[in-house]
Amino acid sequence: MTTTITQTSRLGDRTVRRIGYGAMQLAGPWVFGPPEDPGAAGAVLRRAVELGVNHIDTSQAYGPDVVNELIADVLHPYPDGLVIATKVGGRRTEDGGWVRASRPEELRATVEQDLRSLRLDRIDLVNMRFGVGARSRTPFRSPSNSER
Repeated sequence: MTTTITQTSRLGDRTVRRIGYGAMQLAGPWVFGPPEDPGAAGAVLRRAVELGVNHIDTSQAYGPDVVNELIADVLHPYPDGLVIATKVGGRRTEDGGWVRASRPEELRATVEQDLRSLRLDRIDLVNMRFGVGARSRTPFRSPSNSER
C-alpha cells in the first residue's frame, strides 16, 4: 500500500509536507555508532523521499555524525525541495552518553559540524534542545549576517 503525503505547512518560503522522516533510528543501538546494515538504512532514506517525504530531521549527535554522513552519502546532491532540520544543545560522550552543549561556542560548533557532515551551505531549520526541564540562563541571539 502506498500513501501520498498531501497536507503541507509553510516554513519561511518553503512548503513542507506534514509528515517528515526522523532519522534518529538510522544510527546503531542507543543512537550510537553506525547502523548494523548501512545499505538498509540508505534504502529507508531513499524510500521515504520516493514516497513524498520532503523534510528530514537529524542531528550531529546521532551516531555522532553517522546519520548526517549517511544522509549525505545517500541523498546528496539533495532533491529540490528537500528540507533538512537539525537540532543543537547536546552532544555525545565517547561512551555514548548525552551531555548538554548549549554555550554559544558549542552551538556554533555543532551547526558548523552539521553543515560539513551534511554537505550543506545552509541548514533550513535548527531546533535548540535543552533537555527536560532545563532552561538557558544565557540569552540566545542569532548571528548577524556579518557573522555567518
